[in-house]
Amino acid sequence: MADFFRLDGKVALVTGGGQGIGEAICRRLAAAGARVGVFDRDAAKAQRVALACGGIALAGDVTCEADIDAALHDIQDQFGAVDLLVNNAGITGKAGKLWELTRQDWETVLAVNVLGTVLCCQAVVPSMRSRGYGRIVNIASIAGKEGNPTLGPYSASKAAVIAFTKSLAKELVGHGDITVNSISPAVIHTPILDGLPPATVEYMVARIPMGRTGKPEEVAALVHYLVSAEASFTTGQCYDISGGRATY
Repeated sequence: MADFFRLDGKVALVTGGGQGIGEAICRRLAAAGARVGVFDRDAAKAQRVALACGGIALAGDVTCEADIDAALHDIQDQFGAVDLLVNNAGITGKAGKLWELTRQDWETVLAVNVLGTVLCCQAVVPSMRSRGYGRIVNIASIAGKEGNPTLGPYSASKAAVIAFTKSLAKELVGHGDITVNSISPAVIHTPILDGLPPATVEYMVARIPMGRTGKPEEVAALVHYLVSAEASFTTGQCYDISGGRATY
């Protein structure tokens, strides 16, 4: 890693860090020198990634404030206060058209993708404000910009993540070197695709000019920049990583 992107001395908390994009982010930040807390509701997966990157496993649910508080206590006790927060935990939920989905289908997705992101930010922002430093990256989706049919709850939740990112970024201006950004990946080759109907995946890939899915490591590279000290004049933005699919 180039010296100007080093993260030595920084403490990172990555939600949904037990697999896929989250795992790639944990490995990338650890390789750059950060001490990483791997937060995942699957304790075994969190432990596996934590062992691989010299971090700490934090088992819990992002929709549960008690779990978040316990995770922050553990990471602070072992590494110190969180400098870098990556809100990656997310679910696609049940695929279906509006008239095929229930209220519970909507609430489940919104709870994890939106409320989970908000609660994690609420938990770390006070410390970031008191220290005058912090980096927050929220993982949204191209679906939050364009809307994918049969993924209404997911699309709506990711649109909310983008808007929340812009709002929080403006609220934190003037509180030191604290930035808040989001990224919008198109289809990334992760286990989350296994739960979707093939037709839904084909629809998404067909709209990518590069004609392929992205790699978790490619997403991690963008996150690495956004949590670095060099990204000090970058806040309130949504960066696409879509193989050319995004048009705005």
